[in-house]
Amino acid sequence: MSRITRSCRIAAALLFAHLAFLLATTASGSAHEVRPAYLQIDQIAQNHFNILWRTPNLLGMRLPVLLEFSEGIKSETEPSERLLADSAVERRIIEVEGSLAGERISFVGLEATNTDVVVRVNLEDRPVSTTLVRPSQPWIDLTGRQTTWQVARSHTRLGIEHILMGVDHLLFVTGLMIIVGSIRALVKTITAFTIAHSITLALATLGYASVPMAPLNAAIALSILFLGIEIVRLWRGQTSFTLRHPWVAALVFGLLHGFGFASGLTTLGLPSGDIPLALLAFNMGVEIGQLAFVFVTLLLYHAWTILRFDRPGWVRHVPGYLVGSLGAFWTIERTVLLF
Repeated sequence: MSRITRSCRIAAALLFAHLAFLLATTASGSAHEVRPAYLQIDQIAQNHFNILWRTPNLLGMRLPVLLEFSEGIKSETEPSERLLADSAVERRIIEVEGSLAGERISFVGLEATNTDVVVRVNLEDRPVSTTLVRPSQPWIDLTGRQTTWQVARSHTRLGIEHILMGVDHLLFVTGLMIIVGSIRALVKTITAFTIAHSITLALATLGYASVPMAPLNAAIALSILFLGIEIVRLWRGQTSFTLRHPWVAALVFGLLHGFGFASGLTTLGLPSGDIPLALLAFNMGVEIGQLAFVFVTLLLYHAWTILRFDRPGWVRHVPGYLVGSLGAFWTIERTVLLF
């Protein structure tokens, strides 16, 4: 067994607690994504605006966040709500005394969550603006259009969070790291995964392709289970096409994971002028998060070897069992949900 394979196994074991924490705080049925809430404001008359407020379902429940308007904003119609499979959509019309600029919209309860809010404002006298609101500052003061740098920064950060909170994406990467046999193979495999999911991320975000979420969730879980089976083959000293060419598995299944990444953007309703920049920045964020995960894994292994901790033999099998067991559980669960 090569040094890089041993390093990935042991280092991934050190990340067991991190992955378990993410698993405990993420809904099992949608563990691959942490979707933001979405607020859209469209001007329909001089002082009247349509409001669309979408909140995702987390842990099977609607996100407990409510809109609160400043004194200059009045509701002209009562909110009408529609419940969807993955979110709740609320619509209303508001009336503003004077200009919308300078008014504040607060998101009550957002500070107690780990969910961001994407705010899209479409006014008659200015370009469409898109802003990312974070739990640490759960309100937005309505002003002018975001700069190019602000759009890029907010979507890069969203991409980083999307991959680091995506338990099944991280498990798939962990499985790839376990079955590779060298640094060269690791670089080749991660590169193939990057190319594949970048392609489908772009196609889905630009509207050229789409996959229903329920079958996609099941297929992503199946990709993790597939790697779990390959890990068992590796333990038994057997070989297979995937073990000899792990980059092929990364390329094929990376196409599926790309559609999963795209769910973080396709539900936002971004204006066409912002989509290219938002897509590029979001994809860069995903890559930064993914490379950070791989780097930290190898770094932890290096620290482990320097400190020379005593460890039982079963520790090296923990990552493989984690990948296979959760892959099997999610495959069964998500397949049942299809019916």
